[in-house]
Amino acid sequence: MKAIILFGHGARDPRWREPFDRLAKLWQEQHQNTPVELAFLEMMQPSLEEAVSALSTQGATQITVVPVFFGQGGHLRNDFPALLEACQQQYPNIKLSATSAVGEDLAVLQAIVDFGAKAL
Repeated sequence: MKAIILFGHGARDPRWREPFDRLAKLWQEQHQNTPVELAFLEMMQPSLEEAVSALSTQGATQITVVPVFFGQGGHLRNDFPALLEACQQQYPNIKLSATSAVGEDLAVLQAIVDFGAKAL
């Protein structure tokens, strides 16, 4: 079974997470047969390992992690690969993969441009 993890940075203010919760809800509504979990690098739960564990319990055999970051900064170049590798070692029967940061996708950037244009 395929599944997806939407991976964010995390923040001290719990309201920061609200768009991530909406994003996960949209995913669930549009892809009902593909489970989704949120995960955060720091300051929020669940962690990446906890999200992989939850999906493993649901029967996931392939998990794609989507970093909901604007770019490939230090966290995604250094911290994230180590976390992903640790999860892969802990769950060797699950195929883990990751996309680039969402902010590097032209469609995402265009959606932001369109959002700004509507505000004018």
